[in-house]
Amino acid sequence: MGRVTSIVGSCCLALLLAINILSRKCDAEDEFKVEKEQKGLFVLGDSLFDPGNTQYIKSSLTKIFSAGNPPYGESFFKHPTGRFSDGRVVPDFIATFAGLPLISPYLQPHPTPFTDGANFAMAGAAVTDGLDPNVNLPKQLSYFKALAKSLEHDLGEIEAKRVLEKSVYLFSIGGNDYVGFQNQNPNATKSSGREFIDQVVYNLTDAFKAIYSLGGRKIAYQNVGPLGCAPSIRARSGGDCNEELLEMAREHNQAFSEVLKKLEIELSGFKYSFFDYYVSFYDIVINPVKCGFKEVKRACCGVGPFRGSGCGTKKYELCDKPSEYVWFDGEHPVERVNLQMANLLWSGPPEVTGPYNMKQLFQI
Repeated sequence: MGRVTSIVGSCCLALLLAINILSRKCDAEDEFKVEKEQKGLFVLGDSLFDPGNTQYIKSSLTKIFSAGNPPYGESFFKHPTGRFSDGRVVPDFIATFAGLPLISPYLQPHPTPFTDGANFAMAGAAVTDGLDPNVNLPKQLSYFKALAKSLEHDLGEIEAKRVLEKSVYLFSIGGNDYVGFQNQNPNATKSSGREFIDQVVYNLTDAFKAIYSLGGRKIAYQNVGPLGCAPSIRARSGGDCNEELLEMAREHNQAFSEVLKKLEIELSGFKYSFFDYYVSFYDIVINPVKCGFKEVKRACCGVGPFRGSGCGTKKYELCDKPSEYVWFDGEHPVERVNLQMANLLWSGPPEVTGPYNMKQLFQI
């Protein structure tokens, strides 16, 4: 893995996978579910994967991130759930494909052990300190460590270890680091940018090792997407994609793909899935019609240039058909894009998702 140039037709592949599900007249769970043996799904990351954790914390970001307000959630849940989409996000589809219930926010009160998994992802999260240390990756890892202890208390040491070893760990994080870096360092040199990428990759590597030390053996990573083309970024870049952010994302993805290859050699039993989200999503950005979308620059929900901000917080504008748009708000895709990406993450070929896809990780 580690390819950062365009993979021709990745969005068409995702579209075909989705159409294939519908043509067989079965739901995603019937199509994809793995063997019945209990295997959980643990999710860490940012707002792309947040199922509503941000609603349960007191954070400086609460007023900025407003997915607990309408019209979020309108296409599937029919009410806001704290997800930054009109419906489901990628981990929701992955859980369904694996035959699991939707994985709940970790911070939502739970009456039973987390044997199906837990989702720690939070809006604004970064690998480094980011916008708020209460939501960053180190904080999420601290929650996971507490969960591991509670599993041992509830299930016993042997069974808890079995659950953690058989489960799959899904990450999506890094984009906020680079947006934050550019906002704070508008005149940064290439060398300082490269140093920051190295720092993010180093910290992310430590996070993967921390999961491994607690028993995790199968980790999937959705790499940093083409965040320079989000409507909120276009609004500040005169309508064009921000090439500096795109380049930082590509360099991060290349560097971390090489790290994962080394970890597979160094860590006994470590298996990973590297999903080239950047290339797969960028294919939609540059070929929206081919991928089944009509609008790629403007968000479905928001105000201002390209509806790049304000969804759920102000008197927003809302499109009639979210499924025709690539972006639901200024930074996050619509449910239909999430489904296409989840299909590739779950069962994409090695040049898109490798060396294992997530279906294979669950089957190991």
